[in-house]
Amino acid sequence: MVLKNPASLEAEEFRKLKESLVKAITSPGTFNNIVLITSAHHGEGKSLITANLAISLAQEYDHTVMVVDADLRLPSCHRYLDVKPEKGLADCLAEGLDVGSALVKTGIPKLVLLPAGKKTVKNPLELLSSNSMRRLMTEMKQRYPDRILLVDTPPVLLFAETRALSDLADSVVLVVREGECSLEEVRECMTLLNNKVLGLVYNATSYAPTAASYADYDYSSCLE
Repeated sequence: MVLKNPASLEAEEFRKLKESLVKAITSPGTFNNIVLITSAHHGEGKSLITANLAISLAQEYDHTVMVVDADLRLPSCHRYLDVKPEKGLADCLAEGLDVGSALVKTGIPKLVLLPAGKKTVKNPLELLSSNSMRRLMTEMKQRYPDRILLVDTPPVLLFAETRALSDLADSVVLVVREGECSLEEVRECMTLLNNKVLGLVYNATSYAPTAASYADYDYSSCLE
């Protein structure tokens, strides 16, 4: 994790990713602050990337960050951020709970989590594609206009709710684990995500830079 090893090569790569993301979502007079993070398949590391990117962003002086765990099928952001939520997104959608009361402080300055919630959801697609979800996303964007919202979602090739959520996001980051996703599947993901993909995070690469080679290391997963 970035927090535990801030001087590591991995932490430096997240700082570079953070800088690329902030540059991509910011333009004069515009702040496209809702960023969806997904992958093609399970096990590609999207939730871990979400948590570490959020920490790196929160350590930036100018930004506060909210992580929204919208993977109601297999939520894990709370584990990576080491919190034990009692309520969350599902409760806000199903019961009308105010989003502010469901936010969890992570112990990291300027970083909060909207967990998936403990409520069992039988049909995540119905809930996440509902008008309630649309209203909630609009509310969060308007209530927290200066905050970056990272929305962790289920794998796009497996579940339809991520495609619905991409309509509500300003942009998408696609996590691709080496050896797990083909180029054709990447192309399919980009189409399904309404061509909102800013760039790819190439995860778990077999290339391991050393301290000696670090000065010449070009991180292939940075957003362009």
